[in-house]
Amino acid sequence: MITIYGAPNTRTLRALWLLEEVGATYQYRALDFSKGESQSAEFLAINPAGKVPVMVDGDLTLTESAAILTHLCDKLSYGNLIPKINTNERSRLNEVCYFTMTELEQPLWLMAKHKFALPKSKRVADIFDTAQWEYQKACQLLSQKLGDKPYVIGASFTMADILVSQTLIWGQIFKLPPTQDNLQQYLQNIANRPALHAARRRETTS
Repeated sequence: MITIYGAPNTRTLRALWLLEEVGATYQYRALDFSKGESQSAEFLAINPAGKVPVMVDGDLTLTESAAILTHLCDKLSYGNLIPKINTNERSRLNEVCYFTMTELEQPLWLMAKHKFALPKSKRVADIFDTAQWEYQKACQLLSQKLGDKPYVIGASFTMADILVSQTLIWGQIFKLPPTQDNLQQYLQNIANRPALHAARRRETTS
């Protein structure tokens, strides 16, 4: 049985969303950060970083959301949410996923760290203007990558869309909605996916 450890309003949504897309049976163990559950001895034994999501699948434990999605896709999606290896499509998917993690998400995470995640003595207010500029620049690059395609790789929804759209949703929470027409339309289309709604319900009710 696959087990996901997570919490609402985190990258956990990515793993739950993918599992709902493929109709998998899984366990979800929600952690209450306000009660210090992510820093408990039990959880730190699973992930010493004290962060979520964490996936446990048999004797395999993964702690990075993109790696979790790749593992689950290769195991459960039967080629529907991830292209086959050694294909140009798989390489393009990898490119978009790495871009999302290193360019699109990082300015948002930088702002989050300096708003609430870091100790107050380590927060630097001056980073916000630069981080917002970097995020908008990444959105422009993403817009160019998307073009007029319905999804970031092409005609079909893939795990890359989970990473990309969940990051753009974070941007909206940070009051940085994309200004590009194609990204706005893309988000509207993604918002209608039943698996996304199911994952949000699971995230907040477990």
